[in-house]
Amino acid sequence: MSLDWLNRSEMLLGPDAIQKLQQCRVCIIGLGGVGSYAAEALVRAGIGRFVLIDFDDVGVTNLNRQIIALDSTIGQAKTEVMKERILAINPDAEVTCHKDFIDKENRANLLQDCDYYIDAIDSLGPKIGLLEYAIRNGLKIITVMGAGNRMDPTQIKLGSLNKSINCPLARRARKALRRNGVKPDIPAVYSTELPLLPTPNEDDSLDELIIKRGRQRQPIGSISYMPAIMGMVAASWVVRAVACAP
Repeated sequence: MSLDWLNRSEMLLGPDAIQKLQQCRVCIIGLGGVGSYAAEALVRAGIGRFVLIDFDDVGVTNLNRQIIALDSTIGQAKTEVMKERILAINPDAEVTCHKDFIDKENRANLLQDCDYYIDAIDSLGPKIGLLEYAIRNGLKIITVMGAGNRMDPTQIKLGSLNKSINCPLARRARKALRRNGVKPDIPAVYSTELPLLPTPNEDDSLDELIIKRGRQRQPIGSISYMPAIMGMVAASWVVRAVACAP
C-alpha cells in the first residue's frame, strides 16, 4: 500500500517525520476507552507498528466509550478487534496482540523492543507495577489517569505525574511509586476537574487497592468523550516525540 493516504499528515510534518512514524513501534497497555482511541489516533497519524496488550473481551457496557465496542464485536477479544481496525486503516501495519493481564511474571516478556509505551490501565495494582517497571528500565512511557466521574474536557492536562491535581488515581499512583523508591516524574494525562461523584474505595488502604485485579474494581460512571480525548492527548505526545526527534 502506498503512503498517499498520509498526504495530509506529510504536508504538516514532512516526509522524514512520516518515515519515522512508520518505523516506530508503540505498545498500548489497556484497550478501553483511553487505549482504543489512542490506537486509533496513532494509526491514522502514521505509526506503523503496534503491540496491543489487554486481557478482556468487548462487553455491552463498553459501548458508551470504546471505539472498538460495537453490537457486532461484543464478546470478542479487545486486542483482536483493535488489530482488525488498525489493519482496516493501514493494511501494511504490523500488529502484535497479547490477550494477557500484565503482571510481574510477564512484564519483561511483554514489554520488549518498543519505542514508546502508553499506559491506559484503569486499575491501580497493575498500573503501579507497569509504571515502576517502566521507570526503572528507562522505557519511554506516558500514563493516563482517571477519566471517569468527569465531564469537562477543557480541564484535561498533559504534564508530569508529580504535578497532577484533583485525581484520586494519580494521587494513589504517586504515593505507591514513592513508597517503592521510584520518582513519579513521568508524562501523564490527567484531569484537574474534581470528580463529580465519590470515588469508589476511597477509604480503602493503599495495599488493599493495589492487590485488587481487573474485574474486582468497582465500576465508575463515564461519558463518551472524556476517555477518548485523554487517549488522543497521549497519542499526540507519542506522535510529537517521534516526528520532532532529531
